Amino acid sequence: MKFAFLIFKYFPYGGVQRDMLRIAQDCVAQGHAVTIYTGAWRGDFPANINVKLLNAKGWLNHRRHQSLIKQMRQAVAAGGYDRVVGFNRMPGLDVYFAADPCYAERMHHEPWYKKRSGRYRFFSAMEHAVFGEQSATHILLLNQHDQAIFQRWYGTDSGRFHLIPPNVPLQRFSQLAPQDYRAYVRHTFQLPEDAIVLLTVGSAFVRKGVDRAIDALSNLPEKTRARCWLLAVGEFESSSDMPAYAHRRGVADRCIAAGGRPDIPALMLGCDVLVHAARSELAGIVLIEAMTAGLPLLVTAVCGYASYVQAAQAGEVLPEPFSQAVMNQRLAAMLDQLPTQTWSAQGQAFMQQLASTQIAQPEARIIASPAVGRPT
Repeated sequence: MKFAFLIFKYFPYGGVQRDMLRIAQDCVAQGHAVTIYTGAWRGDFPANINVKLLNAKGWLNHRRHQSLIKQMRQAVAAGGYDRVVGFNRMPGLDVYFAADPCYAERMHHEPWYKKRSGRYRFFSAMEHAVFGEQSATHILLLNQHDQAIFQRWYGTDSGRFHLIPPNVPLQRFSQLAPQDYRAYVRHTFQLPEDAIVLLTVGSAFVRKGVDRAIDALSNLPEKTRARCWLLAVGEFESSSDMPAYAHRRGVADRCIAAGGRPDIPALMLGCDVLVHAARSELAGIVLIEAMTAGLPLLVTAVCGYASYVQAAQAGEVLPEPFSQAVMNQRLAAMLDQLPTQTWSAQGQAFMQQLASTQIAQPEARIIASPAVGRPT
C-alpha cells in the first residue's frame, strides 16, 4: 500500500517528529511505501522513505499552515495514496496522530478577544475537520482522558478513536556504547565531578515549564544549589528566553541552554533528575524515555504519561492546581533522597514489564487496517 504522511515541519528533537519517523519506518518494515510531505526538514533524510519538501507561503504562522495544507492536499490527490496520515490537524485525513491537546478546550479559558482572530478561526476549523461528527478520520490517541474532552466538544464517534500505548524505547538505550555517562555529562558541559544535574527536554520554554524548573532551582537550599545545574535541551521560541529568565532569578551561572542535541539518551543516563513541569502535555514521550533510562522524574500531573510515573513509583508527580512552592519543596526533598531512593530501578522495571506486553508496531497496523480505509 502507498501511504502519505503529512507534517508541517520535521526536526530530529521534537517528540511528534520522532514518532512520525518511527511510525513511517514501521510502515516500511511491513512492506508499505511511505512519502512524507513537509514544509521543512532538518537532519538526515531517511534512506527508505521519500521526503517531498513544499514551499510554505505567508508571513503569519497560520497563513503558512494554510499554504502547506493546500499544497499537501493537491499532492495527495495526484499521488493515488491508499492512506493519508496527518501529524497536524487538517481536512482530508484518513488517520490523525493526536499529539496535541484539544484546542477548543484550551481556548475556552482564554479572553474573548483571542477568539476573534484569523489564527483562532483557522485552528478551530482544522480541529473540527478532524474531530467533527461529519469527519471519518480515525484518531490515534495517546491518552484515554483526552478522548472525553474531544467528544465533549465535537461529539466524535468512539469507534474512531484508537488508544495507542507508549512506545518503550528499549532499543534506543541498549544500542548505546558502554561508558560512564555521569562522567560524560560532566565532562561535556565542564561541570564538577560531584555536580547534581537536572535535565529538561522540550522545545517550548513556557509550555514545557522550563521557567518553573529555574524557579525551583533558585529556591533550593544554598548548600544544595551550590552543587546543582539545570541542563535544558531543546530549541526555544527565542534563544534569549532561558538566559534572561535565569538571570532574573539569580541562577544564570547554574543554567545551561544546550539547544537541540542528538545525545539525549546519553544525557538521560548521566543526569540526576528529569524535571518536566509542563503546563500542557498530551502525553510526554520524554517521561517514558527517562524511566527507560532509569532517570528519576519530577513531573506535573497534567502530563498524559504522568500516570505511568505514578504507577512505577519512578519519581514525584506534582498535583494540580500547580503550586511553585510545592514543586520547590518536592525537588529539594528528591535531591536529599537521591543516594538512597529506588526510583531509578522501579522506573526501569516498570518499563521492561510494559514493553513485554506490547504489540509490535501498533500504529502501522492500524493505519494499514481495512477498518480505516475510505468509504467506497
